[in-house]
Amino acid sequence: MLVAGFPADAFGTNCYVVATAPGEQCVVVDPGIGVLDRLDAVLAEHRLHPAAVLLTHGHLDHTFSVAPVCGARGIPAYVHPEDRELLADPSKALSMDLTQLFGGRLPYAEPDDVAELTDGATLSLAGLEITVDHAPGHTGGSVLFRLPGAGSPWEAEQICLSGDVLFAGSIGRTDLPGGSMPRMLASLREKVLPLADDTVVLPGHGPQTTVGRERATNPYLVEVSGTGGARPAAPARGL
Repeated sequence: MLVAGFPADAFGTNCYVVATAPGEQCVVVDPGIGVLDRLDAVLAEHRLHPAAVLLTHGHLDHTFSVAPVCGARGIPAYVHPEDRELLADPSKALSMDLTQLFGGRLPYAEPDDVAELTDGATLSLAGLEITVDHAPGHTGGSVLFRLPGAGSPWEAEQICLSGDVLFAGSIGRTDLPGGSMPRMLASLREKVLPLADDTVVLPGHGPQTTVGRERATNPYLVEVSGTGGARPAAPARGL
């Protein structure tokens, strides 16, 4: 398996490319702001051919380049239906400060071909079997993408592309439109805690981690697992 990731120019959003091997089809996950040249270089280096774009959620820092990536190759973008409207109007999930920051300076287009994700579904794309877990809280349509980790650089039981649900040491913020701390805590309890400790987590921002490491040290997972510790401060990471 080939997994390549790099941070976008804005907000440090991680864009990932996943394939069974060099020279094969691949999926692109969360192409954010200013990633096109770097993404093209990664695809050329490994001789990869995108079959689809997967979106962990609808925030602009994860979706900004989805239309050009899809449009140039005639491929679909996958998003959960609760975040579908954000592909047409990403400002609906921005705070007033962020709306003023972006203003009209960032041209944005909705992809032509959009497919909706379903909780518990398995996507067969580019020779990969990818399980979708709806994990709302950061946004209403946030999801985890899980796939077997055998043959990956980590040789783990599985890999989890967690978007802004789970970071190393933290979680995504829940104070933007569509966010909900109760839903986030439920997602952590029901979708993240059951995962095996050696699951490699590739988050939407920051370094990779494992579920076992986060189970032991992440204050939000400690809280929902009921193992004690002080209640953590409100998260502020992510767009």
